[in-house]
Amino acid sequence: MAKERSEEEQIETGDQAEQAAEVETPSAEEQQAAEEALAEELAGGESALEEEIASLHQQLADHKEMVLRAQAEVQNARRRAQQDVEKAHKFGVEKLIKELLPVVDNLERALSSINTEDEAQKAVAEGIELTQKSFIDTLTKSGVEVIDPAGEPFDPELHQAMTQVSNPDVEPNTVLDVFQKGYRLNGRLVRPAMVVVSKAP
Repeated sequence: MAKERSEEEQIETGDQAEQAAEVETPSAEEQQAAEEALAEELAGGESALEEEIASLHQQLADHKEMVLRAQAEVQNARRRAQQDVEKAHKFGVEKLIKELLPVVDNLERALSSINTEDEAQKAVAEGIELTQKSFIDTLTKSGVEVIDPAGEPFDPELHQAMTQVSNPDVEPNTVLDVFQKGYRLNGRLVRPAMVVVSKAP
């Protein structure tokens, strides 16, 4: 009886093992489907990874461009500030120069009105002439240039024509006389020369 039971148990255990083996072992089609699904999953993961890498590369390029633009803006601001400082050094005295020019004009008028043949006025004329010369020298050291265009061609950028006079002896548009000298400060026009210009007869 015990032998029969043990035989039956062995038979049942063998059947269960066969069933378990049948359940645990997938078919070739199922195995292939599982491999394909895994391959698709891996391919999808690689695609997502590639997209993320491409996105990171784009962000890096954008940030590099932003940094380059910021550096360019800083350099431009520094250059503008440097130019402003240079202009301030060059033309900071322009207002003062404009206010001093009438003094030079008055000294010239005083010289032209003095009779140099009179011995009493000769010493005064020399004193005014020395004062005017030292004044002009001081202005020249500050970058001021005198514009005295008598006999030169008329230049509308530097000269202001007060009147035109017919003169057959000179070319048209020639400066015949200078009412008031002009001045430039470091190349920039401070005051144009007021002139008389010739015209064709």
